[in-house]
Amino acid sequence: MALFSSRASIPSSPAASAQNPRSALRPLSAVFRSQIRAFSASPAARHGHVDPPKPGEGLKVTFIDKDGVSIPLEVNEGDNLLDIAQAHDVEMEGACGGSCACSTCHVIVADQEFYDQMPEPDDDENDMLDLAFGLTDTSRLGCQVVMKKELDGLVVKLPSMTRNMQASDFK
Repeated sequence: MALFSSRASIPSSPAASAQNPRSALRPLSAVFRSQIRAFSASPAARHGHVDPPKPGEGLKVTFIDKDGVSIPLEVNEGDNLLDIAQAHDVEMEGACGGSCACSTCHVIVADQEFYDQMPEPDDDENDMLDLAFGLTDTSRLGCQVVMKKELDGLVVKLPSMTRNMQASDFK
């Protein structure tokens, strides 16, 4: 008798098989049906996903890369600079994935007026900025700068290099 045959059977209980071996058998297919569970899946995380803005609703942000090349983009309100840069192949690492645990998304806000429109950096961001290469008075972490209407026209410069401190650096 094959194990996966629809005619194969297994005992329904030890006591029943002791009394009447033939009547106590359940078809194997019934056993597998009772073990079937519904498949479920949760939606994929949209971390780092940036949708293009609807016509007329976009905000403008310009990245100036380390070579001085200007990269103007139109983005949505609520997107952060790290996600925007990565979605448009701007060279910004973001080693920690935007969790404010590194300084590889360091940007320099070109205009003090725009910098003043941003919320103050919190302690975690300031701690990471202390590790950033080329720190300035208008430095921010791109993962912490969220686009809003007041920042329409923002220009940020990327530093000439980044510093990625890892545990492996301290062995």
